[in-house]
Amino acid sequence: MTTELITSELVDLDLVGPDRASVVRSLAERLVAEGRVTDIERFLADVDAREQQMATGMEGGIGIPHCRSEAVTAPTLAFGRSRPGVDFGAEDGPAHLVFLIAAPQHGDSDHLAVLAALARRLMRDEFTRTLLDATDSSAVAEYVREEVTP
Repeated sequence: MTTELITSELVDLDLVGPDRASVVRSLAERLVAEGRVTDIERFLADVDAREQQMATGMEGGIGIPHCRSEAVTAPTLAFGRSRPGVDFGAEDGPAHLVFLIAAPQHGDSDHLAVLAALARRLMRDEFTRTLLDATDSSAVAEYVREEVTP
């Protein structure tokens, strides 16, 4: 069975939360609901440990929290859009586009390929504009899948 990297259920176009921890938890809850994460607290601790090493905010209003975790069952990408923005530690301000990358602890390097492909796409104005203007979760999932799946 092949598991899609991102599905419409893993997309939140109205991500709400006052801080990084709350928006990451909101996206992680989607991962749990879809059977991609088995233990949310362990997963969130792994995401936080990674974030403590280096902030995952990128210039241009992007946040890319990510980790490898024993709690992850399949490589997964969740996406959320925050209109007010959330601080992910980028020097130029809050993130409006948040990508949560979840990789199994002992999986292969697919998550690095996803991270690299995503980072390249995020440098393109067309990619970020499409995500900022999107109105349909299914279309977003399909677009992101086409753009970043290795």
